[in-house]
Amino acid sequence: MHPPQPQPRLFSRGTLPEASRIAHVLRGETTGGLLLMAAAVAALIWANSPASSSYFDLREFTIGPEALHLDLSLGTWAADGLLAIFFFVAGLELKREFVAGDLRDPRRAALPVAAAVGGMLVPAGVFVAVVLAGGAEEGLRGWAIPTATDIAFALAILAIISTHLPVALRTFLLTLAVVDDLLAIAVIAIFYTSDLDLAMLGLSLLPLLAFGLLVQLRKSPAILLLPLALVTWALVHESGVHATVAGVLLAFTVPVHHEDGPEEEAHGPAEAMEHLVRPLSAGLAVPVFAFFASGVAVGGVSGLGESLRDPVALGIVLGLVLGKPIGVAGSAWLLHTFTHADLDSDLSWVDVVGLSLLAGVGFTVSLLIGELAFDGSDRQDAVVVAVLVGSLAAGSLAAIVLRARNRTYRRLIEREETDDPASDPASLG
Repeated sequence: MHPPQPQPRLFSRGTLPEASRIAHVLRGETTGGLLLMAAAVAALIWANSPASSSYFDLREFTIGPEALHLDLSLGTWAADGLLAIFFFVAGLELKREFVAGDLRDPRRAALPVAAAVGGMLVPAGVFVAVVLAGGAEEGLRGWAIPTATDIAFALAILAIISTHLPVALRTFLLTLAVVDDLLAIAVIAIFYTSDLDLAMLGLSLLPLLAFGLLVQLRKSPAILLLPLALVTWALVHESGVHATVAGVLLAFTVPVHHEDGPEEEAHGPAEAMEHLVRPLSAGLAVPVFAFFASGVAVGGVSGLGESLRDPVALGIVLGLVLGKPIGVAGSAWLLHTFTHADLDSDLSWVDVVGLSLLAGVGFTVSLLIGELAFDGSDRQDAVVVAVLVGSLAAGSLAAIVLRARNRTYRRLIEREETDDPASDPASLG
């Protein structure tokens, strides 16, 4: 007889190598999140200052070769070009997690996959219900705006408010965001592609395949890879598919392990390239996009109230603040109920609620989807305001819950250090 399988636990720490790798990623994303916050605040201040016209002139300044249809505004270059770097890193992370990370184990993958799916379906449902109730059926195109989680922003908030929360919570948040990114990529490619040019899309496969072949080499020179990546991006952009998808396609060609190397090698091509590109993504690409996407003239308190009266804006806020945590925490509870998987002994359900609230910080991908859904529409400014307000509200509520839990865990650690009897975390506060 086979020995009985251990009872699965929700929010477990994962394997030691994976935990070490994720800790390194978390440090980089947290720094990037702080830069992202600074860029967003700077844009809002500038856009609502007496010099606001210069901000909007800068965002609309056009640059690029007109003959290649790449004469784009700086705002568009940030959304279509720089965010392709962000999605390239997300694609590398996705492939590595499902090929060599803890997500290759179905038992470990069940929770983040279920939470990500629930965290997409419930806020989308909340958005649709609010928009239909408000009689704004034409706004349904924005259903995916409140479904995203901004990992850099969320981790920055987590770093500010907590120092003693269990590592399992941070690990789960990053893993949830990885799966969340996969769903966001699929949504952008399927639902926000217009005027598809199959010829251009087919041509993009040529440099993509060449990139994939070269990257199989142990030391592929950047002088060869970079032009192929740029050509792939340009052709995908011309095909009508959003250009950020090119970043994901390129990432998927990068092998996780060398063909002639051991599967347990410390740093395969995907991880090595991720380490190389992630600082560029977190330190430049995402903050610059946030700077150009966040600048909206709010018009004071009255203007803010007017924006949030729009059913689309209200649907975004409620989707992020209510729908996202209900979807994430509800999925975890359903798994606990129907699979009899216990919560990890280091955690309580209050921690899960706090983390689920933090998943409502949408920001980067929410702003991107908002641009795709309402580009040029009168609603675009209201959408930006709603994403900012919803993300801020979700982050603030999460901060209240998790900061209280952080104090609980700090007291627990202090008791352990003084050899006092320690209570179960779930009963401490």
